[in-house]
Amino acid sequence: MRVARYIAISIRRREFILTVGSALALWLLAEVMSSAPPSFALVTAAAAQKTQAPLNTLKAIGAALQQCWVPPPLNRARPGMQITVRMSFKRNGELLGPPNITFQSVGASEDERLAYRMAVTEMLTRCMPLPFTDSLGNAVAGRPFTMRFIDRRPHPPSQSA
Repeated sequence: MRVARYIAISIRRREFILTVGSALALWLLAEVMSSAPPSFALVTAAAAQKTQAPLNTLKAIGAALQQCWVPPPLNRARPGMQITVRMSFKRNGELLGPPNITFQSVGASEDERLAYRMAVTEMLTRCMPLPFTDSLGNAVAGRPFTMRFIDRRPHPPSQSA
């Protein structure tokens, strides 16, 4: 069992997810803390490695990531919230560099956005590394992969006084 720690940072409407302890994460955190207050969250999760059949298609990558996706609890969620993440992989199925959040639903509060950024971070912690076949690993290594997550769960009606 491996414990991974990530920081999700929002700087001037750009989202970054960095591994805690990396030189880039520490430098960026120091820069951010010395300027405008950022939106960030520390996430700790135990990455339980499940035995999976090797992935051999792009569709299988999407399905594997979708299986790892757990949206935030309903009390912190937003109906219809969308979040898009762009990432690249190494041949062995590990992430190549930090993933980037490229879109979040307009009108979502910072707390809602943070909850979904944390859910993306936790998904990546649970899933990585993906079990690529050699041929898929060679085909996708270094290429950007974009995935959109939409929260389509039924939400209880809001109570207004």
